[in-house]
Amino acid sequence: MADYHFVYKDVEGATTQWDDIQRRLGNLPEKPPAFKSPEFVPRVDADEQPKSKEWLDDREADELEELEDDLEDDRFLEQYRRMRLAELREAAKTARFGTIQPITGSDFVREVSQAPPDVWVVVFLYKDAIPECGLLHTCLEELATKYAETKFVKIISTDCIPNYPDRNVPTILVYNNSAVKGTYVGLQKFGGKKCTPESVALALCHSDPVLNDGQGGGDSSRNNVMEGVRRKFIEKVVAQHEAREEDDSD
Repeated sequence: MADYHFVYKDVEGATTQWDDIQRRLGNLPEKPPAFKSPEFVPRVDADEQPKSKEWLDDREADELEELEDDLEDDRFLEQYRRMRLAELREAAKTARFGTIQPITGSDFVREVSQAPPDVWVVVFLYKDAIPECGLLHTCLEELATKYAETKFVKIISTDCIPNYPDRNVPTILVYNNSAVKGTYVGLQKFGGKKCTPESVALALCHSDPVLNDGQGGGDSSRNNVMEGVRRKFIEKVVAQHEAREEDDSD
C-alpha cells in the first residue's frame, strides 16, 4: 500500500498564536517579511515614444532626415523638423572654419596673405617642446570653435620665419586684407601662464573685430565678443569666490 505524506502550507507569512507569543518574549527571531515579487515595468522602446519639440532640438541633421516618414501624421512636428533641419544646414554653411588648421611655410601665402578681405586670420607660431605653446594652443582651440568665422592657423615658428628665436615663442600674428594688424609675442598680453580663452579674446579684440561668431560683423561682432568675455570673467570670479567661501566654512 502506498505511503502518502501530506504537507500543510498556510498562506505565506501567516504564523500561529504560539509563535507570536514566543516572538514577543524574544524566544524566536523576528518574522521575515513576506516575499513580494518586483512590480512589472514594461520595456520602453525609444523609437515608439511620442516626439516633442525638445526631442527634435537634440537631433542632428542626419537624424532629422531619417525621421521624415515617421512624422508625416503630425503636421506641427513635421513643420518644426523641416525648420530645424534648415537651421542646421544654414549653420553648417556659415561656419567656414571652426578649428585650428595646421599649415607649412609653402601654404602661408595662400592660406593667410590671400585670405578674403572679410576674413580675419589668427596665425599661431609655436614649437612643440615649449610648454607655453601648449597652454596658448588650448585657449586658441576653444576660440576657434566658438568663433568659426575667424580663421585660425598654426605653423612651426621656424617654418614661418627662418631662425626665429625660441625665446619669442609662442607668437600670434593677426592678418586682415593681406596686412599684419597685430603681433603678440609670448604670453604677457594674455595674462602670462594664467591665460584663459577669455583673456586671449580680450587682447585680440582690443582694437579690431578679430573674432567673429557669424552672428554679426565689424564693430558689432567685436562688441558682442567683449561683452561676452566680460560676463564670463564675472561668472568665473563669482564661482571662485563661492568656492573659497565653501572651503572656509568646511
